[in-house]
Amino acid sequence: MMLQRVKMAEQDPKVRITNFDEVALGYTPEQAVQEAKRCLQCKKFPCVQGCPVEVDIPAFIQFIAEGDFIGAIRKIKEKNYLPAICGRVCPQEDQCEKLCALGKKGEPLAIGRLERFAADYERAQGMVEIPPRPKSTGERVAVIGSGPAGLTVAGDLAQLGHEVTIFEGLHKAGGVLVYGIPEFRLPKAIVQAEVEYLQKLGVEIRTSTVIGKLFTIDDLLNNRYDAVFIGTGAGLPLFLGIPGENLNGVYSANEFLTRSNLMKAYLFPEYDTPIKRGEKVAVVGGGNVAMDAARTALRLGAEDVYLVYRRSEAEMPARVEEIERAKEEGVIFKLLTNPTKILGKDGWVCGMECLKMELGEPDESGRRRPVPIKGSEFVIDVDVVVIAIGTGVNPLIPKSTPGLKLNKRGYIIADEETGRTSREGVYAGGDIVTGAATVILAMGAGRKAATAIDEYLRNKS
Repeated sequence: MMLQRVKMAEQDPKVRITNFDEVALGYTPEQAVQEAKRCLQCKKFPCVQGCPVEVDIPAFIQFIAEGDFIGAIRKIKEKNYLPAICGRVCPQEDQCEKLCALGKKGEPLAIGRLERFAADYERAQGMVEIPPRPKSTGERVAVIGSGPAGLTVAGDLAQLGHEVTIFEGLHKAGGVLVYGIPEFRLPKAIVQAEVEYLQKLGVEIRTSTVIGKLFTIDDLLNNRYDAVFIGTGAGLPLFLGIPGENLNGVYSANEFLTRSNLMKAYLFPEYDTPIKRGEKVAVVGGGNVAMDAARTALRLGAEDVYLVYRRSEAEMPARVEEIERAKEEGVIFKLLTNPTKILGKDGWVCGMECLKMELGEPDESGRRRPVPIKGSEFVIDVDVVVIAIGTGVNPLIPKSTPGLKLNKRGYIIADEETGRTSREGVYAGGDIVTGAATVILAMGAGRKAATAIDEYLRNKS
């Protein structure tokens, strides 16, 4: 038995920081078969227990091991409409792969890479199969938000015969998948292909339609929609609350990545998107979004990019492979460092004052609390600062929907197993309920809500 997984080719770090092309290049068919044959085909399927959308992992792995790649993707799509996306950005190491029996003695099976391979193979061969559309039930469902939760609930409900319309506020469908995740980690063509698959299942998508402004939830329910699912995510940027955050050259990670990804600053000079291309950039935060922002800044031409994080690397919430890739590409890690002030000259950023930290006792998150070291102030010379410390709830829908109960942080209160909210016929799932989480967890919430909405519609009629 091979204890180590088959390696996947990547662009050389020195080359990839000069382009926005995808870093990981995927498996060849021969590599996929070799890796799939490492699977032990455990009787109790622990990997499936770690998948929020319950993909039959052993079955699709077996298809790949036998060289039936189309059989593999058909099996995956029984549960997952977004396999090429999930294969690239899901944190498998904390989900399916974490429970893989191979991990007890060696490296767990590369489930995510094999999922990506099967999806890419199907698309490359032009063999994407569209399931037959069921007879319409005549029930109409409005889905607000076209991110992972919204796309999943829409696909499931369309397959059950309901008429589904997704309302998206931006001009492009995909939510965080298109505005938040850079091209080098998730190519937009991949997202577009999987969104089009949903459309071929019968899902209608209306972009540039902001619910809470153009229509309210009540407008939708009064306008022949029989149920509503809210999957708008948590896209309101959080800031540090320190002096200087209003200077030119300070961005939230949301704005910085949206300008690069959705507004195509990465295609300069073809797209002359307004964005400050700093020579020395500080990104504040330690999650995947911070890694994305730092690596994007490098590719936009920065000479030095500092990753400023107040804890140590052990407490970083980012995926290990994203941390390693950032290091390979030359991002300078300033750990146990906390910004206290952003310095300016003529209205623009010219530096950031920081304080050294040390770790104390664990806090409510279970991570060791950062404690300031008195008198350790120092200044980093930077001309752009990107704040990537998390997001909160956009209040537009909560404030425009009477009777929708919220928790003390402003997130929608919804039943964990059904997505049911305090309003009849209104369901919610994903980051708007849980706070910022992962693509696959949002998809899992969408799947549960779809089952509950289907039951509600059938009992209602």
